[in-house]
Amino acid sequence: MERLALATGLLARAGLWFSGIGLVLMTAFVFAQVFYRYVLGTSLFWAEPAAVMLMGWFIFLGAAVGIREGYHLSFDVLLYVLPEKVRLTLFTVSDLVICGFAVGMTKYGWELAIKTASTTMPGLGISGAFNFLPLVGGGVLLILFCIERILRRAVGLPTSRFGDDHEPLPTANDAPAAKER
Repeated sequence: MERLALATGLLARAGLWFSGIGLVLMTAFVFAQVFYRYVLGTSLFWAEPAAVMLMGWFIFLGAAVGIREGYHLSFDVLLYVLPEKVRLTLFTVSDLVICGFAVGMTKYGWELAIKTASTTMPGLGISGAFNFLPLVGGGVLLILFCIERILRRAVGLPTSRFGDDHEPLPTANDAPAAKER
């Protein structure tokens, strides 16, 4: 489990970095487009499609990392009055539902990418499949992170949930601390 936590921690960190870089690039592209259009009186034909594609990446990668780290909101009112074992079972059911959704994201995102692979995105000149690859990438990460959460719970390790006061899941930078636990 420690190796899995370290590996998924590295993936989560990389996902956050790519998401952050994508957000900064998208902001720069939109700013450049506005500057060119209203100050220079011309347009950057590639800025809007590139910004939209980057937005897909940082949304889906960020959402997957949010699931792993327990940053997403949940509706837990009933869980406060249930026994611990029932709560843990319901947490696992929740992770299974998210995993099922992620399987659908991956499957249908891949099918859409295949169907649009022969098209070309205007302004960028790249395959239309690139519009749907964020669904596939985010879906694969969600599946992996859900499996990790279920396995952690099965062996008695904590999983982070929104509002919990326990420590987040270990990451690659926490390797020495993870071995001490």
